[in-house]
Amino acid sequence: MLAGVSVEYYTKLERGNLSGASESVLNSLAGALQLTREERDYFFLLAKSTSPTRAARRSPNVESLRANLQHTIDLMTGIPVYVRNSKLDILGLNALGKAVFPWAVSSDGKPRNTARFVFLNDEARNFFPDWQKSAEDAVSILRMAAVKDPYDRALTDLIGELSTRSEDFRQMWARHNIGRNQIGQKHFFHPVVGALTFNYEALSAFEDPDLVMLVYTPDAGSPEVDKLLQLSN
Repeated sequence: MLAGVSVEYYTKLERGNLSGASESVLNSLAGALQLTREERDYFFLLAKSTSPTRAARRSPNVESLRANLQHTIDLMTGIPVYVRNSKLDILGLNALGKAVFPWAVSSDGKPRNTARFVFLNDEARNFFPDWQKSAEDAVSILRMAAVKDPYDRALTDLIGELSTRSEDFRQMWARHNIGRNQIGQKHFFHPVVGALTFNYEALSAFEDPDLVMLVYTPDAGSPEVDKLLQLSN
């Protein structure tokens, strides 16, 4: 009733038959369901994915950073920064990023994956005090990536691996939840300096839409300022 559609039509949409639904109908449904911005984006992507004329989009499969982008984050001293792709592969970190996130530093040259660390490494539950929230965020990011590019073989392989090896991931994936991951506050427990709390921003790279730059900043005068100085030495 709130969306201005019939029960029969709404039931059809709930069953996954979104093909042919107009943008005005989708907007009305999103408003009636009080979807967040992220949920609305996911909803519209789902609708587009059911279109019979939708062309298969090939994933850019970004596996390494452009030299200039790596140089940019290297120049961002005083705060931890890293860049990931939509599959949560960490492709580059600055010096403090490597110090704050030691588990993300690869010894074999291959990118470390945040979702694998969260769900398959026991150390993650110590590093992330709010492990449940961190795990749900990771699942939400992967779900959004999957609906944007369902033909990404590396992504489907990752989801399959996590589903097979982690009961927690399997249960969270089945819930279809979409959360907010662009800004907020993160809590970590570092093996050397202990508890850390940062504000964070997720920034997009214009030339590489598959990439996201995560920038972590401490509050002025907080203990984290001194802890970052300690880690930078």
